[in-house]
Amino acid sequence: MASPSAIRNADRVGFAASFLCAIHCALLPVALALLPALGFTAVGWVDIDQAFVVFATLLGATTLSLGYRRHRAFRAWALLLPGLGLVWAGAFTALHTHGVAHAAVMVSGGLLLATAHLVNLRLTHAAASTGPAP
Repeated sequence: MASPSAIRNADRVGFAASFLCAIHCALLPVALALLPALGFTAVGWVDIDQAFVVFATLLGATTLSLGYRRHRAFRAWALLLPGLGLVWAGAFTALHTHGVAHAAVMVSGGLLLATAHLVNLRLTHAAASTGPAP
């Protein structure tokens, strides 16, 4: 079984990455709108949304699975699963247009993912304080 510190570190990475994703998704439409005024074009830019969604899915599922084995609480999963549903919809459906709807779905999903990691971090810390799970 993974150590509590490894789970906490993974949750911290997941929280930070999900929070940064939410900020990225909120600000990207503004940045794309401003680029032509600054003399830049977005031609040739690589879209990283889909790669990040796959990474977030793997990190979240792994981290929350390890945390669940320790704390046996489903609260973090109740946030992670709808968050993943939103980011998958935003990255792999017709919403993947980088419009306002895409940004709203991705920001909402990213914030749910970040909150799930934060909840898992706190649950894992509380379980480590009280001893190992049965």
